[in-house]
Amino acid sequence: MAVGGDVGDEPAMTAVFDAVETAFGGLDVVVNTAGIMLLAPIAELDLADLDRMHHTNIRGTFVVSQQAARRVRPGGAIINFSTTVRRTQYPGYGAYVASKAAVEGMTLILARELRGRDITVNAVAPGPTATALFLDGKDEATVARLAEAAPLGRLGQPDDIAETVAFLAGPGRWVNGQVVYANGGLA
Repeated sequence: MAVGGDVGDEPAMTAVFDAVETAFGGLDVVVNTAGIMLLAPIAELDLADLDRMHHTNIRGTFVVSQQAARRVRPGGAIINFSTTVRRTQYPGYGAYVASKAAVEGMTLILARELRGRDITVNAVAPGPTATALFLDGKDEATVARLAEAAPLGRLGQPDDIAETVAFLAGPGRWVNGQVVYANGGLA
């Protein structure tokens, strides 16, 4: 089953969550990977781009987390996405990192707000991973440099990140209120 919509649109996400609950009888895991990355030095970033990114990355995470907090059953998991660039602090990523810092803050607070409900809330912070989001707009030399920066000497693959998510959604029941860096040892 596939359902979609603007993650920052509360009525759209209410409809998505309703559809999933109806189809499956409830929700056990919510993985919120929606995000956009618009890069420019802080002094040069178009504020319309900032607003667009914050609509998806901050408001979208908030709306999805809010729906998840209301609906995920005991024993479930909510997993949001941050970024390793929060630690590496590469120039040009200021607005993106600001949005992901907000995601981390929301995630850690929601874990505490759900005290006693047996629902874990964590964030995964991938490093350079071979996805369209990462590769878009980067030349081969930049991609190669970032791949070599990790001690494992390569870009992450989507499966590397999926394994981290699967752990948090399944056997990682004692991991709660954390940001898990899946980045090949980059930072």
